[in-house]
Amino acid sequence: MNFPVLLLHGAATLAMVGLIWFVQIVHYPLFAQVGREHFARYEWLHQARTAQVVGPLMLTEAMTATLLLLSDLTPAARNLAWLGMALLVVIWLSTVFLQVPLHRQLAAGYDSQSAARLVKSNWLRTIAWTLRGFIAMSLLSAAGLP
Repeated sequence: MNFPVLLLHGAATLAMVGLIWFVQIVHYPLFAQVGREHFARYEWLHQARTAQVVGPLMLTEAMTATLLLLSDLTPAARNLAWLGMALLVVIWLSTVFLQVPLHRQLAAGYDSQSAARLVKSNWLRTIAWTLRGFIAMSLLSAAGLP
């Protein structure tokens, strides 16, 4: 097993777990408090700044998840890695087809229904990333890392 890849994968995944829970519980629900007058600018800045943090983490996670599948893994670890990859596909599809379009709608101005759909649909990613966090920790543990 490639330990540097495994460590990088775990770090990226666990960073995304923490980030998605912050977004789900704190950040998205506070959209309603921004105010309609400034919301479009706020949303634009939110997207730009979030991409700077999330983009590298998501790409690192995807690349290292792929490299793990190409690594020499035990059958149990390979099954976990494939499950993690399936969850990653769910996350990316949700991002592209649910969250990004909702953010585009909100960039035109605050809409309470779009904001509510964003919070509700984001639970899919929150749960999937949380499960990925457990998988990453299991892979680290199986490799003999605490």
